[in-house]
Amino acid sequence: MSMQHEVTNKQKLLNAEGHIAEEGWAKSLVWDYSRQDITAPKWRIKEWDYYLVVGDNYACAFTISDLGYIGMISVTLLDFNTDENHTNPVITVLPMGKFALPTHSSGGNITFKNKNLKLKFIQEKGYRRILCDYNNLDGKPFKCDIRLEQPEMDSMCIATSWAEKRDHFYYNQKINCMPAKGSAFYGDKEYKFNPETDFGTLDWGRGVWTYDNTWYWSSGNQRINGKPFGFNLGYGFTDRTPATENMLFYDGKAHKLDEVTFEIPVKEDGTKDYMSPWKFTSNDGRFECDFTPVKDRSDFTKIGPIVTDQHQVFGRLNGTATLDDGTVLEIKDMLMFAEDVHNKY
Repeated sequence: MSMQHEVTNKQKLLNAEGHIAEEGWAKSLVWDYSRQDITAPKWRIKEWDYYLVVGDNYACAFTISDLGYIGMISVTLLDFNTDENHTNPVITVLPMGKFALPTHSSGGNITFKNKNLKLKFIQEKGYRRILCDYNNLDGKPFKCDIRLEQPEMDSMCIATSWAEKRDHFYYNQKINCMPAKGSAFYGDKEYKFNPETDFGTLDWGRGVWTYDNTWYWSSGNQRINGKPFGFNLGYGFTDRTPATENMLFYDGKAHKLDEVTFEIPVKEDGTKDYMSPWKFTSNDGRFECDFTPVKDRSDFTKIGPIVTDQHQVFGRLNGTATLDDGTVLEIKDMLMFAEDVHNKY
């Protein structure tokens, strides 16, 4: 079993050396982040807000990210009935803080606007709103107005660093189980979100990364026994000795898991077979699931020194998750994703 250090005291994220003052995990953002405290080069700073909203058999994803030397604004529509995948990222050069992304996930609105795209992340008390007007997303207009309810609840927060470079760090919050309502329109087709069954997730991250990293991440939400259930699983990069980011959420409360592994099948030639069934297994037996893929949203991009090789695989999950008190929940046919990403940037 790994060390799991829970941080509960409010404090600055970084000390005078630019290292994380107290590494570990938390149920809320107890650390205060400031770009001014970072001692690593400014062009290495990475900041992002990523929303994923999953409906009946479709999903929308929205990203506003400042990766130092490039900015990436992305809107994606996935329709699993028709196997459609529409995405058309906007790349900007050397944003280095110009997007003014908030230092805390609980306040501040974000707007990106150019001739083709208007994207807004709005925060009000108790909910978040995603507004998008994209003149041309793969040949058709895309519009959405989606509201994510955010009741008082625990979230997954982690602050860890790289063993070889302690001034490089990963500060991240995942907010699961936000009931989604509203609509997205692609051309004349409407995709509706029902807060009784559909949820949004926020991936909020700030940090300075080393150049070459592979990570595994999975997230999903559904109602079990009428109550919101979700999970966040992640591993593969930074020194996770102080904490993992593996966590269950049920009825607003977090339940900490130890180590979880994605067992991805391998083909005869040694490459990964992303579209065959996977297994998720945990060292403490508290997350044991079978994953049946329906769509591998893969992307390989190389621009100079920037290389990204991504497999975000959507599918259906079945299995069991065990809460801190031993209660076993049955996950049935949950539409969720798991990804295997190798980035050099």
